[in-house]
Amino acid sequence: MASYLAIIGTKDNPVYELEIIPIKEMNEDILKSHLHQFVAHASLDLIEQGQWTSNSLYLRSIDQFHDTMISAFLTPSNIKFILLHKTKNDDGIKLFFQELHELYIKMLMNPFYEPNQPIHSQAFDLRVRTLAKRQL
Repeated sequence: MASYLAIIGTKDNPVYELEIIPIKEMNEDILKSHLHQFVAHASLDLIEQGQWTSNSLYLRSIDQFHDTMISAFLTPSNIKFILLHKTKNDDGIKLFFQELHELYIKMLMNPFYEPNQPIHSQAFDLRVRTLAKRQL
């Protein structure tokens, strides 16, 4: 499943981005990669509206752009996880977001990482990719 993951900081700055593209869909999705960033950042207003109407951290599918659904997870520290995906898999996406949140908390506990700064850790990237392959 082709997906795009973005972790957005408290100042609406991108902290981490990952494009998950299967080999067979690579040519089609590389052309749309710039569009994924735009759609993810355009959904920030809907996430902020959803945080006041729901007590849950997982906001489910908040919007749809053509055939791509946008799911969101809002942490207690106001960090936003945004996932663009094509198939509906609420349980798998919720579990993915929960485990991603645990990985992000471990990243925050690193004394060399400053909150709201871009994540450049190869170990974090590898763990997120492994998690995405397993859950999505």
